[in-house]
Amino acid sequence: MNKLYVVVLLVIFLSSLVLIPLSNAQSVNATVIVGDSPTGVAYDSGKGEVFVTNYADNTVSVISDNSNKVVATVTVGLEPDRLAYDSGKGEVFVGNLAANSISVISDATNKVVATLTVGGGPLGLAYDSGKGEVFVSDPGTDTVSVISDSSNTIIASIPVNNAHGLVYDAGKGEIFVSDYTQTVYVISDSNNQVIANVTAGNEPNRLAYDSGKGEIFVTNELDNSVSVISDTTNDVVATVTVDSSPVGIAYNSAKSEVFVNNQDSNTVSVISDATNTVVATVVTGSHPIDADYDTAKGEVFVANGDSKSVSIISSGSTPASTPTVPETTPLFAIAVLIVATCLITMVIKKKTQQTKSFFHPIRSTNEKPSASGRRAGNNFFP
Repeated sequence: MNKLYVVVLLVIFLSSLVLIPLSNAQSVNATVIVGDSPTGVAYDSGKGEVFVTNYADNTVSVISDNSNKVVATVTVGLEPDRLAYDSGKGEVFVGNLAANSISVISDATNKVVATLTVGGGPLGLAYDSGKGEVFVSDPGTDTVSVISDSSNTIIASIPVNNAHGLVYDAGKGEIFVSDYTQTVYVISDSNNQVIANVTAGNEPNRLAYDSGKGEIFVTNELDNSVSVISDTTNDVVATVTVDSSPVGIAYNSAKSEVFVNNQDSNTVSVISDATNTVVATVVTGSHPIDADYDTAKGEVFVANGDSKSVSIISSGSTPASTPTVPETTPLFAIAVLIVATCLITMVIKKKTQQTKSFFHPIRSTNEKPSASGRRAGNNFFP
């Protein structure tokens, strides 16, 4: 009987482990239809909106994070690819790949307020909040252009071979630039000069800055990996294996996690920056290519290039003290609960039988009542 009790308690414990963590897991909780071939995502913290470039439509979709609906569509230049939010001006800078231009959108009116001509095909963009400048990579001319957001003019041009992805490191006042071969360059925003280069994996593409650890995460598209660079030493301190063809990447400051878009696997790998290991994998739409983190909502917006959609991933913010069972419970969890219920029923049934036997002992067919009418050697009535 003691062994049976132990089994029942163990099953109940295991079922709690199965059900409770599911409420805190990352999952897609909404999907928003946007334009054709979305390729870039930028979160506007001032408006609570997410801007998405539609490469094949020559437009930018504006999504409200309150309703998860498109509230505006802005026409820009040819083949808009990536974009960056300028928090100082309340503007979004969009790189138009085929037009060799930058469209500047005001988030107050959702209209283009300026257009800048750049070199041969602007690709990556990064906003430098410390200087009020926007850095634009231009692989066609092997340069990085520096735009002043006060005048919307190019104020510097920095030679960088095959410049692709960009990210701004606010802690160091530096810009990290991938070259899509095997190198990440480091630019100081104080003198607009390359001050270091770091060897990453094969085809380093997009980057994310982890402000909590002072690290740069770089997707290596050909290696199916992510390089982690310390901004203190400018060395790779870890390499994390993810799914096939990682491209876009976003840092979740609330959870200290990095979300990596694996475009050929249709998944997002979630990396813990504490351990530099993948702690979750989320299935998204087809060809997830870029992402950004919404700090107000605790959600990650992922552009699905082939699905004409944006997946919104919950970062699992449900408090652990008040777990909730999801609407669709996995079959395994249901099976565990059924087994637990059956075992508990068996225990109750067996206990009931023992109680009946204890108060109503069975009389042997050879046993005769004593003269007093009671069974010999027993004080209980039959």
